[in-house]
Parts: sequence; structure tokens; C-alpha cells
Amino acid sequence: MSLSRRHALLGTGITLAASAVAGCATYGRSVTPAPAAPESPGPEETTETTAALAATADVPVGSGIVVGDVVLTQPNTGEFKAFSAVCTHAGCTVSEVIGASITCPCHGSSFHLDGTVATGPAKRALDTTPITVQGDSITRA
Repeated sequence: MSLSRRHALLGTGITLAASAVAGCATYGRSVTPAPAAPESPGPEETTETTAALAATADVPVGSGIVVGDVVLTQPNTGEFKAFSAVCTHAGCTVSEVIGASITCPCHGSSFHLDGTVATGPAKRALDTTPITVQGDSITRA
């Protein structure tokens, strides 16, 4: 027995429709995949390679710099702080540190070198980012 072209196309269409319905059955549901087994590092491997965000000499005393998604400040000699560069007002990225003021270009918010709000509309301090200062390098903790 041979299938006509019409019957073959009809069968393909029904198969595709059934697949689409099955796919939609899980639409909107959160499907959590099984966690993968962690790989153990070898004796000479580390679990994470951490590149330096900046050298301590790059962060001026009484000011700071924006490095990617992090703001690094040095309010006092040898005292380094780090914050998310995402403004807590509307999610814009702060653009620069001018003197002792971290500024956001979107709506004019500014922050002190300790991340607290200097002028709004932001009402909440910048989120702290953990860092490690080792020698003359600043890295994420």
C-alpha cells in the first residue's frame, strides 16, 4: 500500500500539531534541571581564576574609579571600598567619580565614597561588592 502525497502531508501536519501542543503544556512552568555534579579541581588547579579589577595606585585617595560593573573608591589612604555600578534609583550605570562624588547620568543621583546617597532621586545606597586588596591588586572577593 502506498501513501498519497495528501495523506503524507496530513500525517506530518498532525505530528507537528501534537508536538506543539505537548510543548505548550509546560509553557510558563519553571522546570529546574537536575544539578550537575561539581567537578573537583586537580591538585594544581584552583576553582576560580580571579583577575584584578585594578591596581591600588589606579584608585585616587579621596575619589574613585568605575571599572566595568564596579565602582572602586579610596575615601582615606589605604581604605578601599567597592560597590555595584548600578544606580539604585532606576538601574542605570553610574558613569564616573568626580572628586568625592559618584554620579549617575540618568536622573542626577550622586553618592558619597562610602556608597550612601548624596543627592536623589535615589533613596538607597549603592550595593556593596566584596573585594580583596592583596599587595597592590584589588580583586573581587
